[in-house]
Amino acid sequence: MAETASSIDEYLEALSPEYRAELERIRSIVKRMVPEAEEKISYRMPTLAYKGRALVYFTASKKHLSFYPSEWAIEEFADRLTDYTTTKHAIQFTVAKPLPDALIEELVTYQARQIDAGRQQ
Repeated sequence: MAETASSIDEYLEALSPEYRAELERIRSIVKRMVPEAEEKISYRMPTLAYKGRALVYFTASKKHLSFYPSEWAIEEFADRLTDYTTTKHAIQFTVAKPLPDALIEELVTYQARQIDAGRQQ
């Protein structure tokens, strides 16, 4: 169901309560920081867009959750992400070992500044 969701709310409703709560926490942080962020589903993932560009994506898998700021944000904060599995585009974490609020805030701030500066992937 979550994979075919047409809204972030619909995506979250299909998740287990603990996964839903964790992704709601992330959503809330990002919306507090960038209130004008547009909510949508893109690439079948909950997405918060800023100035017409993806600010962040977030998803739930069977064994972990993922937060997708941008490739350049992951590179910039690599030294702070050593406790998490990362890919070129994603930071993987679990409910037992969530991303700290402050780190999410820093990643979002960095990503928004890059979008403001017109940086392209």
